[in-house]
Amino acid sequence: MAAKLTALIVDDEFHARENLRMILEDFCPQIEVVGSAGGVQEALKKVMELKPQVVFLDIRMPSGAEGFDFLDQTETLDFQVVFVTAFKDYAVQAFNANAIHYVLKPIDVDDLITAVNKLQAYQETFANTAESHPVYLESLRELTKTLRANRKSTKITIYHAKGFRMVDTAEILRLESEGTCTRFYLKDGSNLLDSKNLKVYEDLLDPEQFFRVHRSHIINLNELKEYLNSEGALAVLTDGSSVPIARAKLSTFLTMIKRF
Repeated sequence: MAAKLTALIVDDEFHARENLRMILEDFCPQIEVVGSAGGVQEALKKVMELKPQVVFLDIRMPSGAEGFDFLDQTETLDFQVVFVTAFKDYAVQAFNANAIHYVLKPIDVDDLITAVNKLQAYQETFANTAESHPVYLESLRELTKTLRANRKSTKITIYHAKGFRMVDTAEILRLESEGTCTRFYLKDGSNLLDSKNLKVYEDLLDPEQFFRVHRSHIINLNELKEYLNSEGALAVLTDGSSVPIARAKLSTFLTMIKRF
């Protein structure tokens, strides 16, 4: 049995802290809550003292303080973060873009269990790849900038076998489904396999730039070099790769490329 993950809960509402603590104790035996904090400075102190492996962080506190302030003042990061938030819509898209764990208020037990399972599954990789911690902190700060500006992020975080990598969406050539996973092909010639399915990225990426031409393929329309219809419809990208275009998608595809 895997060791429990130690956790700190940060929220300026006492009842919110206690509610989350009780739910974790009742439904998430993988988590051991070692402390809680009601504000940014207390949280910074507790992190230094308790060295938790996970911080459950309220994203915006009713008193006016923000979980963002905690991240701004964190110089190094050797713990995973789960945002606990009432934000929805654009915020959820931002969380997904940066591959950040989150649960929505009011807390749904099943959602919390799912988040905790993901934390535990990734903990060994996270703990053993200290060189990736600055990238993770940068990803968190990119998220805070996105949410503060209430805008779509131009960066996404791709998890892969050795950690994760932040990628500007302009660097993506195409995405290809591999079972329940998605392989990213980038302009620098590299490719990365991410654990999320293609539908997640179809919903996440800018539909004006990325188009699902086939049930297994999404392409960056800015990287389209040529369209061929001699042996079935094909999209040829700037790296020379060819991607099939499904018959049902062809009309929409031809309409979209007229904009470029």
